[in-house]
Amino acid sequence: MSRRYSVAVAGATGAVGAEFLQLLTERSGFPLGELRLLASARSAGKTIEFKGESLPVRELTPDSFAGVDIAFFSAGGGRSREFAGDAVRAGAVVIDNSSAYRMDPAVPLVVPEVNGEDAVRHTGILANPNCSTILLLMALAPLHRLSPVRRVVVSTYQAASGAGASAMRELEEQSRAYLAGEPVVKEVFPHQVAFNLFSHNTAVDETGYNEEERKLVYETRKILHLPDLAVTATCIRVPILRAHSESVNIEFATERPTVEAARQALAAFPGVRVTDDRAANQFPMPSEASGKDDVFVGRIREDGSHPRALELFLSGDQIRKGAALNGFQIAEYLIAHDAVKGAMRP
Repeated sequence: MSRRYSVAVAGATGAVGAEFLQLLTERSGFPLGELRLLASARSAGKTIEFKGESLPVRELTPDSFAGVDIAFFSAGGGRSREFAGDAVRAGAVVIDNSSAYRMDPAVPLVVPEVNGEDAVRHTGILANPNCSTILLLMALAPLHRLSPVRRVVVSTYQAASGAGASAMRELEEQSRAYLAGEPVVKEVFPHQVAFNLFSHNTAVDETGYNEEERKLVYETRKILHLPDLAVTATCIRVPILRAHSESVNIEFATERPTVEAARQALAAFPGVRVTDDRAANQFPMPSEASGKDDVFVGRIREDGSHPRALELFLSGDQIRKGAALNGFQIAEYLIAHDAVKGAMRP
């Protein structure tokens, strides 16, 4: 009899939590035993449908993890810092979707297709990277394997989904109000998001970079094990429900790959779908990437202003590969490599 794993989802009522449940439904090969749904006291007592059953939502407390093997956390950094240690002490492996542990040197920061081998070195907690970082690395890693990357310039176009289910509802409600000529109400975002775009709504430090941009820089370096890699980012919120997009300029240390070599390397990389039809002017779009597991990459071309640089454009679903799917794949990697501590054997 194969081993089954008891799984807890902390933040089960949020957008990413719901996507974890969807993945557990879709990926029938996952060896799921018990499923425990956890959320705030406000959500405790609700039920969520899962494979024809109504499962209760329990309050997230320090005692929530007895018997749990894998705990997916998507309840925010504060909740992760408060309860992840309790989960580890109870014998669970924590896969955390917040920024709480990403830059902790003792915590692996993992995109399985890129640095899956780092996952098995965990000591109880693994970090899921920021959504924009995951999408960038899916395109950057195969090119870095062709020829070492020296510098990356990235501009992001980030959907409302990055701020959660309430932000998606706000975009829908503002769009209806705007088109009806009614006042636009701002609650989640500091600015109108419908029919508008603005600099990412995170704190700007003394350097002029906001928190989202700093995450992209530092996390990319950590995942690639390139602490001195030159990375700069500009992160923008756009009126798209879900699926982020990024414009990326990649400078190589020596010789740049040919466009065809780059296209082939990207097409062969697991989780990447090349959409690069110049004749039909068909390139990555968030409308195409929404709900999909793959990261769509196109507009692959030489940078005419630099002899060692390539340009590309990508779109990827922030809730799927940018969050829940990547965390789920970390769990699958750990299971495949027998690296789930505390797992109960039959």
